[in-house]
Amino acid sequence: MKKIINGKLYNTDTATQIAIYNNGYYINDFNCVYETLYRKRTGEFFIHGEGGAMSEYSVRCSDGSWCWGEKIIPLTEKGAQRWAEVHLEADEYIKLFGEPEE
Repeated sequence: MKKIINGKLYNTDTATQIAIYNNGYYINDFNCVYETLYRKRTGEFFIHGEGGAMSEYSVRCSDGSWCWGEKIIPLTEKGAQRWAEVHLEADEYIKLFGEPEE
């Protein structure tokens, strides 16, 4: 997916995939969410999220109902760290961002 946000290009084909999160629902469930954390060549982070009709990624279908949708969300480094704290295991977080303070 490619998206221009605030004059900057975010492209899942050219960015490096860092981590993946799935909320545990099956792909055909309306609550299903997949999020992938990416890092651009410039060092910027972003999320490519997608999900079912009852997720935060849903979009309106042509018939007025809600459908599977996707979007890109730019993140600061701190935002990427917060996302990783919530969605990754401690070892995965440390591998990406180093050992946090105790």
